[in-house]
Amino acid sequence: MVVDVGRRTFVFAVLLAALAGYVDAMGYITLGGFFVSFMSGNSTRMAVGAVDGHWHVAAVGAAVIGLFVLGVVLGSVLGRIACAHRSSVVMCLVAGLLVAAVTASALGSRQVVIAALALAMGAENTVFERTGESSISLTYMTGTLVRLGQRLAAALTGGPRWAWVRFAGLWLGLVLGVAAGAAVHRGVGLAGLWAAAAMALLLAALFARDRLSAART
Repeated sequence: MVVDVGRRTFVFAVLLAALAGYVDAMGYITLGGFFVSFMSGNSTRMAVGAVDGHWHVAAVGAAVIGLFVLGVVLGSVLGRIACAHRSSVVMCLVAGLLVAAVTASALGSRQVVIAALALAMGAENTVFERTGESSISLTYMTGTLVRLGQRLAAALTGGPRWAWVRFAGLWLGLVLGVAAGAAVHRGVGLAGLWAAAAMALLLAALFARDRLSAART
């Protein structure tokens, strides 16, 4: 879902979607087909694995889903405590979890890597939370593509001509992030998560600056 937001907020959303795609590519390669931000795919794999008697597959899927949900809880609670500083504080949490993941990778603990990545992606989805619900979907692209199709249909039948562009941009941001994550992983492995942590910190700083600027006006 993308609500009616300003251009600057939309740019932030695209950058966050790209970050999610980058991290998801790292997690997907590491886990051999599971995701750390796309829970629909994990739910399918978990259920199919259970039906086929592949209990390890089902257990991995369930564990990642549980950790993602826990990340949402952590981000949401922290955001409510931070109030007006929600976005920057949540992104600091995301950055910390990404640093924990890359550190665990250096120590050879793959389980901790995946746990930290799933928690980070769950938390990221609470950056734009309003009244208890996320106003912009950062990793759920099925809904975004549905709305893209609906806005294209509206444009073809006399509605707003360019309303579909934002949904296309959000999807494209995720895809480009995935491509970058996969390429970097091929070159340096999970050490590429340092770049993701740096991006999360940069976004936290930009959110804080925006909040400070808004307070002065």
